[in-house]
Amino acid sequence: MEPDQPALPSWWPSAQGAVAVLLGLATGHLVAGVTEPDTSPVLAVGSAAIDRSPPALKEWAIRELGTADKPVLVGTVLLVVLALGAALGRVAVRRPSAAAAGLAGLALVGALAAATRPAAGTLDVLPSLVAGAASVAALRWLVSAGRTGDRATDGAGPSRRGVVLATGALAGAAVAGGAAGQWLASSRAVPAISLPTPADPAPPFPAGLERTVPGITPLRTPPGEFYRVDTRLVVPRVDVDDWTLTIDGDVDRVVEIGFDDLAAMRLVERDITLTCVSNEVGGPYVGGARWLGVPLRDVLDLAGIDGTAADQVLSTDVGGMTISTPLGVALDGRDSLIAIGMNGAPLPRAHGFPARMVVPGLYGYVGACKWISRMTLTTYAEQQAYWTERDWAVDGPVKVSSRVDTPRPFSDQPPGRVAVG
Repeated sequence: MEPDQPALPSWWPSAQGAVAVLLGLATGHLVAGVTEPDTSPVLAVGSAAIDRSPPALKEWAIRELGTADKPVLVGTVLLVVLALGAALGRVAVRRPSAAAAGLAGLALVGALAAATRPAAGTLDVLPSLVAGAASVAALRWLVSAGRTGDRATDGAGPSRRGVVLATGALAGAAVAGGAAGQWLASSRAVPAISLPTPADPAPPFPAGLERTVPGITPLRTPPGEFYRVDTRLVVPRVDVDDWTLTIDGDVDRVVEIGFDDLAAMRLVERDITLTCVSNEVGGPYVGGARWLGVPLRDVLDLAGIDGTAADQVLSTDVGGMTISTPLGVALDGRDSLIAIGMNGAPLPRAHGFPARMVVPGLYGYVGACKWISRMTLTTYAEQQAYWTERDWAVDGPVKVSSRVDTPRPFSDQPPGRVAVG
């Protein structure tokens, strides 16, 4: 017996509910790390929120939050779920069955979000179902242990101190499980692929002023600094050996090629700058790179498109995201590519590995489908892509803008000659 045990605080049931939900989410995240990261309960709900948000809200998030927009969304979903778990923890003290039903409902929301993804599979609901089961089991155990601890006067049951320590241990296990799931989700690196030599290499790269004038932006953006704006909360994990690109729709024949088939075609190398339509003048969402790829026209010709009545290429990525590119623009002679390399190396996972579309002169939402898996020749009247369904313009030509890199606004300059670039 522990004499004079202090009573558990009034907020303790809320803490138990939050810990139970946290453990469930971490378990689901761990399962998703093994299967498909996008199906993690919080990420699935976050992705569903992105898909259903009005375009104005997305533009605001990119403009005001920048690259923090996705962490803010995930954090918001997590806080809301933990708050609901805390409320259910209080319910569980008097009505454990009702609390269990509430946790099951949260799991159902996650499962539905995962199941309604464009490329959903049968097992995509598994992480949310596991998360729900783990949350219910954890909350029942915590509530039962807490009641036993409140009655423990003869040493037969766990003490209040033991209940607190056990709850802390569950919270620690949740953090560890979540971290393990995150590691699994992000640990698959791009395999060591030897890229072929281009048949049409780009000319030698000019020396940029960044070597002589501090503050000037390099002409070529390192992959780690290249901007990334898309709707994916988790970068897709694509097995290059299983990946295929399908060309179908209004074509002479449906064609399916693998990565080796694509790499064996005539490769060209081009220096191309990309930018996001959300980039404000002087903003960070612009980058230049040396891309290695197959001319888009050559890839489409494999399926036969000379007699097509299509006016767009509807591209689909491995997760079901769609982007539409005007066919006339894609074939007007500019260096449109299905790229497999970036700055002398395979595409990074964050930038479309194993293959992506690159169309110079078009904003990314029109001409830069990453993780591409299908190109469908069709018309805008028959099919619409993700952004055209939201009434975005179908052409998306880049508007020319410029910025002053140096001197920076409001900076102090020493007397004498000042470089303005």
